[in-house]
Amino acid sequence: MKYMLTIFGPEGGMEDATPEQMKAEMDRWAAYSQETVDKGAFVAGEGLQPSATATTVRIPENGGDRTLTDGPFAESKEQVGGFYVLDCKDLDEALDWAKRIPSRAGAVEVRPVMVFDES
Repeated sequence: MKYMLTIFGPEGGMEDATPEQMKAEMDRWAAYSQETVDKGAFVAGEGLQPSATATTVRIPENGGDRTLTDGPFAESKEQVGGFYVLDCKDLDEALDWAKRIPSRAGAVEVRPVMVFDES
């Protein structure tokens, strides 16, 4: 079954990092990603640009006009930083992968991906 691991965390925090510190941080993420590939779990995954680059389309419940807003959907201390879609045998395996995500802080939401075609 496929699971989406959505990574939430504080933005920034690496602005004063040295090139060596930045490389070490990126190496941890590269190693995690490579392990998901090596174990046959990787389906997709990407990091996202900062929330300030987002544009939100708001859809009213009453079917009125949709509006565009610069920035993220909601003001919060944590933003979506990226995601993985992994093919796991069960929720326990997906949770194990989530626990190992090399994020410095934040949360990882684990959610099954809907299956629309079983053929």
